[in-house]
Amino acid sequence: MNIARLIDHTLLKPEATPEQIEQLCQEALTYKFASVCVNPTYVKLAAEQLQGSEVEVCTVVGFPLGANVTATKVFETQQALDDGATEIDMVINIGALKSGDHRLIEDDISHVVNTSHQHGAICKVIIETALLSDEEKVTACRLAQKSGADFVKTSTGFSSKGATVEDVALMRQTVGPEMGVKASGGIKNYSDAKRMVAAGANRLGVSAGVKIVKEAQQ
Repeated sequence: MNIARLIDHTLLKPEATPEQIEQLCQEALTYKFASVCVNPTYVKLAAEQLQGSEVEVCTVVGFPLGANVTATKVFETQQALDDGATEIDMVINIGALKSGDHRLIEDDISHVVNTSHQHGAICKVIIETALLSDEEKVTACRLAQKSGADFVKTSTGFSSKGATVEDVALMRQTVGPEMGVKASGGIKNYSDAKRMVAAGANRLGVSAGVKIVKEAQQ
């Protein structure tokens, strides 16, 4: 298993500096990570740093709460794509899910997905598993799948907890083999990463990417 090619090398802290983003990109080039995942303000910088490489530029939309109106999420997506993003990780409207407003969820996701796909970008849907019951996790995954998303993703990393093996397994069971599952939040080492992959994840959102790859090489 080439663990590096499953890693979205992530720096989403609000205090991140341009210098740290440049370092993130250089690490991604060195270790051949799947992507870097940065806040929208740094997409253009990351795209410049990674130009001509196989490393994708991932950013977040409606982050971290998911409570923006759909039009705002679409605008964010379009701006990110214009700046050079090739992967979009959007947060669902969690309150709408909990209130049973499935039409709003589908509309929200499908608009971002369609905007992404029009530019050849993929879209991952963050369902924030820490805030959901198992039934709600299944519903969120099915709505994301129905709306054309490419991946479902466990967490923002900014809620009460991140990915768990149980949630990844449930998500994989729900969406089947064709859709991507991204585990994100709290994956600190190679042992954690292996457990997530064994449970069904085929992408990992981590800030400890360098550490994980070095442990894998030992």
